[in-house]
Amino acid sequence: MDTDPVTTADLAGLLEQIARRLHSQGYASQLFPAQWAALRYVQSAPPHLRTAIDLARFQGLASGAVARTVRTLITKGYLAKLGTIGRGRAEQLELTDRGVVLLKKDPLQSIAAALEPLSENERQILAKGLDIAIRSTMAGDRPDAS
Repeated sequence: MDTDPVTTADLAGLLEQIARRLHSQGYASQLFPAQWAALRYVQSAPPHLRTAIDLARFQGLASGAVARTVRTLITKGYLAKLGTIGRGRAEQLELTDRGVVLLKKDPLQSIAAALEPLSENERQILAKGLDIAIRSTMAGDRPDAS
């Protein structure tokens, strides 16, 4: 491993490279990156949060764009609606068998596998840094946000 000091600009550049590569790989299996993200969310979210509106909140995106993504995934047979939950119109989403099979080819799995050798301490440090980077991209958390 290189022992030269790593600047924050170096780290930002590495994050950009990862983001670009993940985005590019996100076009696997005739899906867009946002569709992969939606499938991952439905797979991992608690059942009561598996709705399009909760997905939009989680991603910090407009609900209309997320609703289109969900509709597309339903049309492709990867998601299904289970019915409304709560008192609103929110419909609970579930992966179909096809969606479960597709997620076995998730391009993000290669990153997870590459991170396996990290110690728990290294994972905690990386997670803290990534969390800081993510929060810096949220409009409400940026110092220059109006």
